Amino acid sequence: MLTIYGIPNCDSCRKARKWLDGKSVNYRFHDLRVEGLDGEMLDRWLRNSDWQTLLNTRSTTWRGIPESERKNMTSGRARLLMLEQPTLIKRPVAESGTVLLVGFKADEYQMLL
Repeated sequence: MLTIYGIPNCDSCRKARKWLDGKSVNYRFHDLRVEGLDGEMLDRWLRNSDWQTLLNTRSTTWRGIPESERKNMTSGRARLLMLEQPTLIKRPVAESGTVLLVGFKADEYQMLL
């Protein structure tokens, strides 16, 4: 089963969901704000993607973090920040079995199908 992780008002999440709906693909949407993010889930993603890809350094949440905390980011600190503030994760995250896609690109989603 395909699961899309994100937040409803995210433009990229809306594009991904609209694309999937247009292809009549069954999926489950996991709202990171409502349903949260746990360490096991994030660790699974980090095994299939690097932390620099998952950490959204263009987000409003990222800009709200003091520069002193953003400097010299490490994988461990990034993991803790993403657990504390799931909106720091680049969205959407699409997961199906062992396949993980970060962000929305129609050609990547097409290959997933």
